[in-house]
Amino acid sequence: MGAKVIPVIGIRKRSSKKQRAIEILVRLKRLYPDATCSLNYASPVQLLVATILSAQCTDERVNQVTPALFSKFPDAASLANADLEELENLVRSTGFYRNKAKNIKSACQTIVSEFGSQVPKRMEDLLKLSGVARKTANVVLAHAYGINSGVTVDTHVKRLTQRLGLTEHSDPIRIERDLMGLLPQPDWENWSIRLIYHGRAICKARSPACEACELSDLCPCAFHVPQEKVKAKIVEN
Repeated sequence: MGAKVIPVIGIRKRSSKKQRAIEILVRLKRLYPDATCSLNYASPVQLLVATILSAQCTDERVNQVTPALFSKFPDAASLANADLEELENLVRSTGFYRNKAKNIKSACQTIVSEFGSQVPKRMEDLLKLSGVARKTANVVLAHAYGINSGVTVDTHVKRLTQRLGLTEHSDPIRIERDLMGLLPQPDWENWSIRLIYHGRAICKARSPACEACELSDLCPCAFHVPQEKVKAKIVEN
């Protein structure tokens, strides 16, 4: 059994959550000034589809799949009328391909029948679409329309927000609510996209590079073995 972990709380770490969140945001903007959505798309519906495909899949893999998909089915009308088996084959390598293909086809049918073939610009309308929860809706609104309606919470944002001590929750909706209270609305998507970059590059699930992290003085978990790594060792042994 490993030694008990007692986080070392420095002066900066004792500051209020809101102060720390703002300082973290400032540093993330400096570290990743050109950060943007890494999914490739040419229209709101293509972003919607790519985001649905990105569930339990890397953006890199999605970007390998979508060129052929969008060449064959470039818009909502063509996706709504697509043969489901053909759609499944085109998205197979993204995982959970049957559900994803079904949701994409159904969502596009709703877009065509209820929204004039245009992806809606309101959260409540996006949530009516098959396969769309707040994460996907936030991505589409922010990157397709420039609307910060909420904070995108993916696995990276969830992990880093917890490690940074900005939430005690594990439910994405509660984490989003916490972050919306800590960050200025114009920066809600700035936070998510840059935290995702930081999670991929530095604060990885099993081996965070705390010694290279420019947020370490603000992080209660800095230089401590994360729970994910402890669990991994137990399983491996």
